[in-house]
Amino acid sequence: MLKIAFAPIYAHPLPANHRFPMQKYELLPEQLIYEGTAKEENFFTPIPLSEDKILRAHTSEYWKKLKNLSLTRKEERRTGFPLSAELIEREITIAGGTIQNTEFALKYGVSMNIAGGTHHAFTEHGEGFCLLNDIALGAYHLIDEHNFDKILVVDLDVHQGNGTAEIFENNERVFTFSMHGEKNYPYKKENSDLDIELEDGTDDKTYLKILKETLPKLIEEQKPQFIFFQSGVDVLETDKLGRLGMTLQGCRERDLFVFTECKENNIPVSVSMGGGYSPKIADIVEAHANTYRLAQNIYF
Repeated sequence: MLKIAFAPIYAHPLPANHRFPMQKYELLPEQLIYEGTAKEENFFTPIPLSEDKILRAHTSEYWKKLKNLSLTRKEERRTGFPLSAELIEREITIAGGTIQNTEFALKYGVSMNIAGGTHHAFTEHGEGFCLLNDIALGAYHLIDEHNFDKILVVDLDVHQGNGTAEIFENNERVFTFSMHGEKNYPYKKENSDLDIELEDGTDDKTYLKILKETLPKLIEEQKPQFIFFQSGVDVLETDKLGRLGMTLQGCRERDLFVFTECKENNIPVSVSMGGGYSPKIADIVEAHANTYRLAQNIYF
């Protein structure tokens, strides 16, 4: 059964510029149920993350600031969100969902999180709408609970997974691969184990050629026991923050290729949704829905 983590949007009112991109988190499960891709029983409400789990990827000083709502104004602005107790609760719930996803992926081959992909969260600070790094926390769970020796992060969001790269910079158990816009945020990049920077306007053909030449080699060389897939759809030409030139079909083919590689190599995969900021909410929901449709069709 496809298991999908869904953390309802917290009730704290958001400024107008935050409301639009948050709508997708409510609309996507509605669309998946409406079209029959998923049923109510596919969704689960995540268990909020415990403090000991959080401290595997983040410093105690940073976590103390978050839970006590004591970030400085500069630190708060860097995250992009107004700080609140509701926001922190949502963050630890989202990250808890990714940890639960790892267990479901081990059982069923794949699992999904309608949220997550918070790859701009560093060991000791948050930025870019990311406070806790769910991918890093999930990877540490697999290391601690299953003693995994090699985990592969496949980050295909248009923005570099700089926080994930920093967290695992000196950890040989986790290989970080980020394929992202060269001139896009973050403007100061970290060093992933493998970074592929794409020119503005990169189209489907170019993007898919690079991915299809890269991912199979990585799997062969690294022999990962588990993959985290950051499936941001901000690679679309329509995305107002993306700067690439991909179509909905190209984005779908990207996800199809990743899932096929995971399935054929018998590697469990946990998927975090990542970014998507096209002006039309329908384009965002459709692009994300394709990821879930493919997972359902390929695995179940």
